[in-house]
Amino acid sequence: MRLHRLDITAFGPFGGTQSVDFDALSAAGLFLLHGPTGAGKTSVLDAVCYALYGSVPGARQSGQGMNLRSDHAEPGTRTEVRLELTVAGRRLELTRQPPWERRKLRGAGTTVDKAQTWLREYDAPAGAWKDLSRSHQEIGEEITQLLGMSREQFCQVVLLPQGDFARFLRADAEARGRLLGRLFDTQRFADAEKRLAERRRATEARVREGDAALLADAHRMQQEAGDAMELPELAPGEPGLAEAVLGAAAVARSTARERLALAHCRLAGAESAHAAARRALEDVRELARLQGRFAEARQRAERLQERSGAHREDEERMRRARKAEAVAPALELREAAEAEHLAAAGAEARARAALPGSRAGDGPAGLAAAARRAAEELGGLEAARRAEARLTALVEERAGLDRQERADEEALREADTWLAEWDGLRTALQSRIESAQEAATRAEQLAVRREPAQRRLTAARTRDALAADLEAARRRALASGQRALDARAHWLDLKERRLNGIAAELAAHLTDGEPCAVCGATEHPAPARKDAGHVGRAAEEQALAASRSAEEEHTGDERRLGDLREALAAATAEAGDIPTAQLASEAEALEQEYARARRAASALHAAHEELRKAEREREQRLDARQQAAVRTASRVTRRDTLDRERATLEEELARARGTAASVAARAAQLERRAALLTDAADAARAAEDAAQRLKDADARLADAAYRAGFDTPRDAAAALLDDTAHRELQRRLDAWQSEEAAVRAMLAETDAAAAAQQPPADLAAAQRTAADAERRLREAASARDAAARCCTELDRLSARATDAVRRLGPLREEYDRVARLAALAAGTSAENERRMRLESYVLAARLEQVAAAATVRLRRMSSGRYTLVHSDDRTGRGRSGLGLHVVDAWTGRERDTASLSGGETFFASLALALGLADVVTDEAGGVRLDTLFIDEGFGSLDDQTLDEVLDVLDSLREHDRSVGIVSHVPDLRRRIHAQLEVLKGRSGSALRQRGV
Repeated sequence: MRLHRLDITAFGPFGGTQSVDFDALSAAGLFLLHGPTGAGKTSVLDAVCYALYGSVPGARQSGQGMNLRSDHAEPGTRTEVRLELTVAGRRLELTRQPPWERRKLRGAGTTVDKAQTWLREYDAPAGAWKDLSRSHQEIGEEITQLLGMSREQFCQVVLLPQGDFARFLRADAEARGRLLGRLFDTQRFADAEKRLAERRRATEARVREGDAALLADAHRMQQEAGDAMELPELAPGEPGLAEAVLGAAAVARSTARERLALAHCRLAGAESAHAAARRALEDVRELARLQGRFAEARQRAERLQERSGAHREDEERMRRARKAEAVAPALELREAAEAEHLAAAGAEARARAALPGSRAGDGPAGLAAAARRAAEELGGLEAARRAEARLTALVEERAGLDRQERADEEALREADTWLAEWDGLRTALQSRIESAQEAATRAEQLAVRREPAQRRLTAARTRDALAADLEAARRRALASGQRALDARAHWLDLKERRLNGIAAELAAHLTDGEPCAVCGATEHPAPARKDAGHVGRAAEEQALAASRSAEEEHTGDERRLGDLREALAAATAEAGDIPTAQLASEAEALEQEYARARRAASALHAAHEELRKAEREREQRLDARQQAAVRTASRVTRRDTLDRERATLEEELARARGTAASVAARAAQLERRAALLTDAADAARAAEDAAQRLKDADARLADAAYRAGFDTPRDAAAALLDDTAHRELQRRLDAWQSEEAAVRAMLAETDAAAAAQQPPADLAAAQRTAADAERRLREAASARDAAARCCTELDRLSARATDAVRRLGPLREEYDRVARLAALAAGTSAENERRMRLESYVLAARLEQVAAAATVRLRRMSSGRYTLVHSDDRTGRGRSGLGLHVVDAWTGRERDTASLSGGETFFASLALALGLADVVTDEAGGVRLDTLFIDEGFGSLDDQTLDEVLDVLDSLREHDRSVGIVSHVPDLRRRIHAQLEVLKGRSGSALRQRGV
């Protein structure tokens, strides 16, 4: 993968559009990315990662979407990152735009545009770019497939964050495993461990479930067998459980069969006794029934004899009632005629009472003639009614015209009053609009000044804080420098004293007869002796370690002092020399003025709306005044027409009303008179007809009573029975006859008469005997059923237990095999001597490759002193597999990487990062990485080591690769000519390329 060009617009600290020509920078092989703190060096790397993967590295992932947008960008400029690169032999162009909140094209407020992504490929034969896709998902899958790396892997092997690898050197095995697990695809091995563990747990659960089911069946058999089965105390999974359960089941089945045979014998005896008791009980019940039946018949015969008189009276009453039924139709007819006559007479009296006194004595014919004359007069008033209705409508219309005239006059007065005030109202509203517009313009001007003022105030406060910190850092640096000088002087003094007394140290190892290591002599007549102030090797090494520690402390203090100076310079450049209090006062005054302008500008919309509303009301009032004038002219003509028609109608109605108040009143009088006369005539004719029908009904009733044998119609009416009384009387007669026949039949039965001659039956004693026999039978049957059920259940449970034992055999073998494999993969088995997990074993192989690749460069950086080696030794009781040691060629000893100094840790982590990049690249399918970036860490190197590190990085050009270094170290600016400088300013950062 080789980067060609990067274009950044409104991204991070870059307010405008900035471009990076990586082809020009890569021509030198090694280029430097530098600039002051906070200028945006890391943002350049973020832009590369965002263009490829749509997100930024590491902890900066929270800066997504609109947060990626530069605060310095113009409102109309959209954030965009465009990257041109070559990967897998294809030249591609990636363009990404994050979501953007912009002002609406119409109206107030803002709207959010969605994120956009474009992917294009350069067609060399055609010499033009062709579009490939605009889908986020398709482009992400295409880039991941071409690079063969995820975003995390890319950030580790291309951007080379040195802090991560320094922590990797000092981390424990678990932390190294997490990092390597992200870079290498070892999830399948972790999944294999997880799958084996899950399968072991599942198999173990199945075995335990089988043992638990077997033990549950054993407990059920024990419940069925009772004391005939003894079950040993065994838990699921314990050996011998199956054999113990099957043996106890066999004993229980044998005992249950013996109990079943005994229960059958007892049941047969109980059944014979129960049958004899049932037969005796039936005989006693029959005797008791016959004796009770005969006694009941005698009692019922006596009760019939006592009621014989009342029965004869009922028979006589029924006979008279049947004779009176022949007179009933005449009686009903006479009653109906009498009721009709009374109703007709009452209606006639009421109708005649409503007539005038002059008509009260007229007959039906006279009343009908008078009604016809009133109806004829009523028909002559129809034309007068229509005229009266028209007159009413005219009066209402005339009143409506008057009301409309008064309303129009009021509307005209109100419109004239409002229009007279229109010019003043319009002038006041236009003045308000102009004032609000001036305030809005002033607010926009102040808004431009607010943000720079706030930045200057923040920078001034930072400047004041850093000034105090700088003095403290300067004192710490001077003190640590003095301590470093003292420690070095002490070490040199001890070293010199040791060299002076080195003869005594060598003489301490001389032995008579052994050659001297210096001169080779075997005789040692006068070996040197150590004096009281002799310095040994341990003291010298301790002083050297103290000197190096003091030097490292001084270097750290100097680096922090330099960082504070750069930060103070940046803050001073932003704030200037103006006091913080003055800047705060100016910023507060500016904020207050801006708030006042915003409040004044907020009235602009309301004033515009009020002016538009007033103009609409003016148009409405002018239109209403014109329409009122038109209606006034049309009302004059209509009023004259209505007055003429009204006069004509009033003359016509005066003739038709007569003495009545109105035509309607006259018509109501005539209608009432005709109705009263008609009702009276009808009522008189109905009364005459009803009187004649009553007379005819009396004659027919007298004739019917005489023929039925009654002296008078009243006697016949008294003998009649209603339906309820007739049914009750007939029911009593029928019940007497039925009872009499039943008693005669019961007294004639020979069996009942013979049973009455025998002693009374003892039914209670027979029932007790039968109940005892039945109880004994039930108990014997229950015992037999319980014994049979016990045998059946024991047979079923024994068969199920036998099947369960047969099925559990292969399952136990499978569990033993899976548990052994899971323990080996998890590193918990005794056979796994190093307690190394399967995933750790694979990662250890990768770490061994990384250590070998890193050693090639580490030896060169350390002048052949250090070598990185992988170690799979166990530390204490922990697990092994991901240990990393460094071999020091000067001492020949192997030690932990955490013991390296600051500078040694840097170039060791750099070598590790480069080696890891090579291995991850091979793992990803051999994708060539032609462009790498290294972020910081060079400040901890001395000049010689820095030269060696740069030589190693420069050697990457042999493989046509370019390396970008991100650093603050000033010496690198002299050593590396190709540079990309990030310039920081108040309007945003800018990029400048040098030496290319």
